[in-house]
This record gives sequence, structure tokens and C-alpha cells, in this order.
Amino acid sequence: MTGQMRPKRELIRVVRNKENEVSLDPTGKKPGRGAYVAVDVAVAEKAKAEHTFDQVFKVKLDDSFYDELIKYADHQQARRELFKDEK
Repeated sequence: MTGQMRPKRELIRVVRNKENEVSLDPTGKKPGRGAYVAVDVAVAEKAKAEHTFDQVFKVKLDDSFYDELIKYADHQQARRELFKDEK
């Protein structure tokens, strides 16, 4: 939600399906309307504070969705740091 261009592997896809259910899409293959957020805990926390995905998908999301997003971003960020020297 930073408006910056990044490689897909540096992004988390969030998707809204036909039933207006919003979820994380780690595979990038779930059907529905997608939006992307950087794999960055600070960006995920900002999305929670501003309820960014509520606005993007025009739905009311529970804080638990944003908590899951922050946790997932934290995990992915840690994995990237751990494995960055192995590329």
C-alpha cells in the first residue's frame, strides 16, 4: 500500500472473493480481487491503523485480519533476513 513498484516476492497478496471474504493469499492463486502490501511489518501496522483493506475492498474487516497480516509479514520478513545470504 506504499504505491511503490516491487518484485512480487516482496509483496503479500490479499484477496476478496465473491462472498466478500477477505484473506491472505500466500500462493497468489486464489480467485477474486487482489491487492498487494509490502512484506514489511511497519507497512502492515500502518494498514491496520488506517483500515486500508476495509477501504480498498469496501468491507468492514475485524482487527484479527490485520493482526494475521502483521504476523505473516513479520514471519516473511524474518525468513528473508535469515535466507538472504543463501541466494
